[in-house]
Amino acid sequence: MTQFWRDRLPAWSLMGAVISAAGLPIYIYAPKFYADNYGVSLTLLGTILFGLRLIDVVQDPALGWVSERLRRRGLAVAIGGLILALSMLGLFAVAPPFAPALWFAITVTGLFSAFSFLTINFYGQGVRKGAALRGGHTRLAAWRETGALLGVCVAAVAPTVLIGVVAAPFAVFAVGFAVAVALAVVAMSREWSARLENDAPTPIGTILRDPLARKLLLLALVNATPLAVSSTLFLFYVEGRLEAPGWEGPLLVLFFLAAALSSPVWSALAARYGPKPVLLAAMLAAVASFGLTLMLGAGDHIQFAIICVLSGATIGADLTLLPAMFAKRMARVAPNGGQGFGLWSLMNKATLAFAAVLLLPLLEGAGFDAQTGIYPAQAQTMLTVLYAGVPLALKLVAIALLAATKLED
Repeated sequence: MTQFWRDRLPAWSLMGAVISAAGLPIYIYAPKFYADNYGVSLTLLGTILFGLRLIDVVQDPALGWVSERLRRRGLAVAIGGLILALSMLGLFAVAPPFAPALWFAITVTGLFSAFSFLTINFYGQGVRKGAALRGGHTRLAAWRETGALLGVCVAAVAPTVLIGVVAAPFAVFAVGFAVAVALAVVAMSREWSARLENDAPTPIGTILRDPLARKLLLLALVNATPLAVSSTLFLFYVEGRLEAPGWEGPLLVLFFLAAALSSPVWSALAARYGPKPVLLAAMLAAVASFGLTLMLGAGDHIQFAIICVLSGATIGADLTLLPAMFAKRMARVAPNGGQGFGLWSLMNKATLAFAAVLLLPLLEGAGFDAQTGIYPAQAQTMLTVLYAGVPLALKLVAIALLAATKLED
């Protein structure tokens, strides 16, 4: 028990929860929130999100470069946490003081820039933590990703639970998030360390020249895209295809809770059988879940709830095992971790850019109108293909990539 508290793994869970709560849930809620409340078109929102992701092409590697050179990492993380909290408050708790689309762009830029900086430092520090921890990177990943998935779960359901309970549910959510950020920064304050004198910053070219690192980055890009697609379209799918308004919150809870509860199970299986075969099994289960989703229609929300449990569990494997594989490789190639996880963050956010810039305009072009609730037959068909068909195809590509990748022992 003494060793447990000395390892301070609950602090890693809490920080993972806060960071993840600012990621996927915002892509789930923010576009629909601004479309419903301020009349911003889906095409414009998708264009804005894509433009912000173009900034990440330069920003995330640059933040990785900065991370590897920080001398007072704890202070830098505290500032990043402050920006994260203020941006969330601006996005949901403050009425746009000028054009809603511009306010959306400004607040989301601050939110995801802070998100990137914290993610890079968090996972970069994890390279050193996992190397010195009993149980290694897989044990750390189990705590970190379980916390992250629980954070996603809470953030995904909180706004819908608060609807009808408080007058401004998204504003209350933003305030609660800001408090959680403060707690996480304090809990992790003793875990941050500056780079060691004998740990020279790793040039980004060194990482990109490593064959295994390149394959894992490509795998992360392809394998994360299905989650980005389904997250971006989830609310639209439940409301427009399943015709089940009011079920969004419970279904999101099922999905992310299944992911969180499955994370330790996947870690234990990977420790026994190896990460590659376990991850392949989870990815095959994901393909099955997308295939079943293609067959659903109006009123099939109970069947979809079962699919949410299955698909959520497979996401638990993705978010636990892949980062652990990459961290293990970075421990050999780039021990500081900053540059490596700058690239990792870029790969994951590029998937969200794909979802925003391609899918939202396609959906709107098919006649899907979020403000009026008009969902013609062609729009529902397009929604089903985008929500389940595209991720299924991408998951098959990811399976082929992983099968062809020879991992280190």
